[in-house]
Amino acid sequence: MSNKLIELVDVSKTFDDNTVLDKFSLAINENEFLTLLGPSGCGKTTLLKIIAGFEFADEGDVYFGGYKVNNVPAYQRNINTVFQKYALFPHMNVFENIAFGLRIKKISEAEIAEKVRTMLSLVSLSGFEKRTVQSLSGGQQQRVAIARALVNEPKVLLLDEPLGALDLKLRQEMQVELKKIQKKLGITFVFVTHDQEEALSMSDTIVVLDKGKIQQIGTPVDIYNEPENSFVANFIGESNIVDGIMHDDFDVEFCGRRFVCVDKGFEQGEKIDVVIRPEDIQMVNAEEGMLRGVVKSSIFKGVHYELEVEENGRMWLLHNTKTASVGTELGMSLNPEDIHIMHKREA
Repeated sequence: MSNKLIELVDVSKTFDDNTVLDKFSLAINENEFLTLLGPSGCGKTTLLKIIAGFEFADEGDVYFGGYKVNNVPAYQRNINTVFQKYALFPHMNVFENIAFGLRIKKISEAEIAEKVRTMLSLVSLSGFEKRTVQSLSGGQQQRVAIARALVNEPKVLLLDEPLGALDLKLRQEMQVELKKIQKKLGITFVFVTHDQEEALSMSDTIVVLDKGKIQQIGTPVDIYNEPENSFVANFIGESNIVDGIMHDDFDVEFCGRRFVCVDKGFEQGEKIDVVIRPEDIQMVNAEEGMLRGVVKSSIFKGVHYELEVEENGRMWLLHNTKTASVGTELGMSLNPEDIHIMHKREA
């Protein structure tokens, strides 16, 4: 089990009567790739700034390596940050940009040269030492920013939506590169994003935030397959969410019929949310379906078709490698393990 490197305990932060973080507690382990995921305004960037020392909490404590750092400024923390705007120095070439922090530390030229060469190799930019920043693509500039942050050998690298300015293909390539770099160096990465796919593909641990509170912490597989509430289910991927009643353990009613599920521990007769992922709904002949509806639209998405099916006034979203013609009646079948039951979320 990894050791705790950063710990936030009951941290609160308010801006102009707006509570951004409300008694927020979180532990981040050594060598972990942890992603803070949530919509704009949920508090994730404020949290990152408090970890970095750019902002201080109004209440609560922040620990780094077991030591309280509540009022320790950013430059005294062994933490570096990469922002969406890379803030590279336009008058310096690639080598000098990466070497900047080392020169401040007055390290010898030979050691600087060695460390910069190592970093350039790590971010796949060997031979780019004398290139101007302006001559680089967005992805290359991003790699330089990462190399500049890592060359100082921080214990933690904070990344605030660093891939947001890149096009889709380049962003996906950089997701793979960042994960490789993190594993190779074995340092803690804390990554902020609102992009669910990005979080799922890169992280060891995902922390889903909304309105300054943690909604769920878990591995990407746990977060996707076992969302703890309707917010997480809706925010992570696409979901069908319908009202239901839990009659007993493993016995749920929704859409006017009873289903076998794998959930238990709810009150008898409790009103619940039923979450079903679009890819878990099987398309069958209308007469064979547990539910049946009429196809309202079918869109080809490359890997699958996305169908909208109207069932008794409700619209269902289905993902399938096969399609069906608009206006066709079809059946929908569900396995017990694909029916996820959760408590009604408080308004």
